[in-house]
Amino acid sequence: MERDELECFLTLAEELHFGRTAERMRLSRARVSQLIQRLERRVGAQLFVRTSRRVALTSLGRQLRGDLEPHYRAIEAALLRAAASARGIDGVLHVGFSNPLAGEIVLKAAEALRAAHRGLAVEICEVPLSNPYGQLRKGEFDVQLTELPVREEDLGEGPTLLTETRTLAIASGHPLSKRDAVSVEDLASVRLLTIDGELPNYWLEHHVPTHTPGGRPIGRGPAVTNMQEALMLVAGGKGALLTAAHTATYYARPGVAYVPLADSDPVGYGLVWRVGDNTSAIKAFARTATDMVRKMALGVRD
Repeated sequence: MERDELECFLTLAEELHFGRTAERMRLSRARVSQLIQRLERRVGAQLFVRTSRRVALTSLGRQLRGDLEPHYRAIEAALLRAAASARGIDGVLHVGFSNPLAGEIVLKAAEALRAAHRGLAVEICEVPLSNPYGQLRKGEFDVQLTELPVREEDLGEGPTLLTETRTLAIASGHPLSKRDAVSVEDLASVRLLTIDGELPNYWLEHHVPTHTPGGRPIGRGPAVTNMQEALMLVAGGKGALLTAAHTATYYARPGVAYVPLADSDPVGYGLVWRVGDNTSAIKAFARTATDMVRKMALGVRD
């Protein structure tokens, strides 16, 4: 079996879609079909059932995938380790994350990176809410996964890795908490908690806007330094908090309701590092994190 056949078979077995397989492999759909047909002729039986609506593995295809995948992944890992040794990817990579969702992605990427690069240790730590770039600038982090946008001249920003819905955390007794969704204009009727710290104006305006799109002023609540403090104040009716949808899962608590913002832009996440410090280890982490996000979106378990 040739490597392109093997890679094409395993990719299609994962995607179950000729178009996505072609995109991932940077081939034409016709070439993907050709490779699969060639492999099926080699095996002597169909490996996929194809209809106009779906692609599925046959029982023989499932058997072949189970037999081949561990060996293919081992070969991939061996090649990655060899390439890492050639590029000198070793030492310690310090990675920051800004919230629990980012932390989950960073943790999975760190585990995969450690397995592929035995000489590289990956240490992770949470980024303080009140100082989103300070530790990165001081060199305590080499790279961090954080909310976008980042408009700092000394920091480089990678592409958006994922997005999620923006929500309003509000006291469960507030009238807005009973709605299925709220509008950004509705923020004029609440006081938003602000964040204590030396923060860029654009960052504060993004997380704690001063006016609605229609120009109505948005009230200010107390300043906070961390999420637990913020949610305690929200539950006590001292203010509301703009946050991302995952917060409802990771920070569910009595007295706090999470209501989607129907007309708000989603929250985006990307990697950030110091300009000029985009090392081989950071690039390897970026590739691994991108792969982790894709697998999480597809519901793939390692």
